[in-house]
Amino acid sequence: MKTVKEISEMTGISVRTLHYYDEIGLLRPTAKSEAGYRLYDDKALEMLQQILFFREFDIPLKEIKAVMENPALEKNQILLMQRKMLASKKERLERLIASIDEILKGEKKMDFEVFGKSDIETLFEHTLEHLPESAKEAAIKEFGSVEQWKAHYMERASQETMQRGYQKLVEWYGSKEAALDAAMAPPNQELVQACQKRLDAVLEKLNEKRKRGCPLDSFEVRESVGEYEFVMKRLYQMEAKEGLEQLMLSVADSYRHEMVRPKTDAQYGEGAAEFFAQAIASFYKRA
Repeated sequence: MKTVKEISEMTGISVRTLHYYDEIGLLRPTAKSEAGYRLYDDKALEMLQQILFFREFDIPLKEIKAVMENPALEKNQILLMQRKMLASKKERLERLIASIDEILKGEKKMDFEVFGKSDIETLFEHTLEHLPESAKEAAIKEFGSVEQWKAHYMERASQETMQRGYQKLVEWYGSKEAALDAAMAPPNQELVQACQKRLDAVLEKLNEKRKRGCPLDSFEVRESVGEYEFVMKRLYQMEAKEGLEQLMLSVADSYRHEMVRPKTDAQYGEGAAEFFAQAIASFYKRA
């Protein structure tokens, strides 16, 4: 059995962090000494190692806890999942190292690209093909034309922040091909319509809270943004927390777009678009 201090020295994890893991039920001590000190056996150390593997991907503690407590997942299944994620991350790091080496040789600029131009065009064309007519017409109306919509889509998807989001998806699904397949899985029309109806209701509630002067970090505002996230998760069938966060931050940015902001303000009132953008951004900064 090892004490908290010994575990901390072995792993580099602070004593306070280990105490916190105990408090939230993520990693309980095996026993306590007569003096009340936490003690950990080898099995607890194995669990801590698995937790640290997941933390390599910035997975929230509550999600790690859910995975660790899932009775359907055995230790080997969890390890295989982590190995797949780490192998994908290793491939990504090797690509970045190769890019740096080429930059040092003066051969090319830094490249963070995960989904290239052809991949993004494929995603857009797939979206255009499978999106219900009502949603397609709304998008064309929003951007002015299919060409302008595509240009905006390509520009946003090519930015480094979005590419990093795609990388998280690749790490989660295990390969670029699997991530692309997931990104191209079209939601059915009934789901789209139901989600759009609920999103409209969420925006109405958010707007009411804006009119009442509710602070961005208030429970009322955060509750509505959490509902917004839930609907988007259903709509895009996205389980990866990091990818979902990137999607929501992209939504926040879209409310500031020169073509979206005035239409949103016209529908909900002056300043509504900026409030929606700030509410979403604030939610994730505090998550």
